[in-house]
Amino acid sequence: MNIFHSIDEFANSGKARNVVTTGTFDGVHRGHRTILDRVCTTAKAKNAESVLLTFYPHPRQVLFPDTAKMLFLSTLGERSELLEKAGIQNLIIHPFTKELSQVSAENYVKDILLGKLKTETLVIGYDHRFGHGRKGSIKELEEWGPIYGFNVEEVSPLKSGDIAISSTKIRYAISTGDMPVANSYLGYTYFITATVVNGMKIGSKELGYPTANLEVDDSEKLIPTDGIYAVYAHYEGKQYKGMLSVGMNPTIENKGRSIEVHIFDFDQNIYDKTIRVGFHQKIREEEKFNSLAELKTQLDKDKEVCLGLL
Repeated sequence: MNIFHSIDEFANSGKARNVVTTGTFDGVHRGHRTILDRVCTTAKAKNAESVLLTFYPHPRQVLFPDTAKMLFLSTLGERSELLEKAGIQNLIIHPFTKELSQVSAENYVKDILLGKLKTETLVIGYDHRFGHGRKGSIKELEEWGPIYGFNVEEVSPLKSGDIAISSTKIRYAISTGDMPVANSYLGYTYFITATVVNGMKIGSKELGYPTANLEVDDSEKLIPTDGIYAVYAHYEGKQYKGMLSVGMNPTIENKGRSIEVHIFDFDQNIYDKTIRVGFHQKIREEEKFNSLAELKTQLDKDKEVCLGLL
């Protein structure tokens, strides 16, 4: 996949026949992939290039910086990886600015989608809004298509039962620990990418459960709610089963908040290495035990539960 860091950089690449979609695509969930599949199949049929235009930072972070901090299902790197797997040939990550937000919907179509991106067909979700004040919608696009000479394809929402799959609903499921629902909507196991850092080593020395303490570099990545999880750990191309704790470690004084994973049947030095951990299912809440011996007994039970689930 080709990655361009501005609209002008893509325009200068000389790609003149393009099937385009645009949006945040946070998490690249199943609903997103119905759009991406349409983009890719349409581009192949037309012997054109598939193009996705996204903006970074998120427009709300630029226009409303004083609102609550936004958390995302995927980092920019993770999103790029998922989009490449979905088959997109060209990804444009354009810096979002207040000046860009002032561009009218019609000028956005004429100057950017047509003038810069050479859009022959625009594939768009049913609820997509664009342009100054978010005044542009599928209605305007269908009016302008015949005037300016481009095709518009609208993609209906993908539903799970009666519920339209969306990034917002997935974030809620993850923030409440409902990983089966989140993973069903995503179409894959929700994951974090993290660096292994030094911890207190209580797990290996006193509990018999050595843990890798994880540090997620991107502070905007959504971490599942506190609790104990059955997880898959991915390291150097291999997948391992494990159990993970997110939270304050109430049994151990002065430990503070951490994310720790115990990987089953694993004995490698991975300090300062990057691993990926997928959250399969939450098995219980954090608990405070009267002693480390009680905690170890519970960890033995947790391991059996996790092995049964994974």
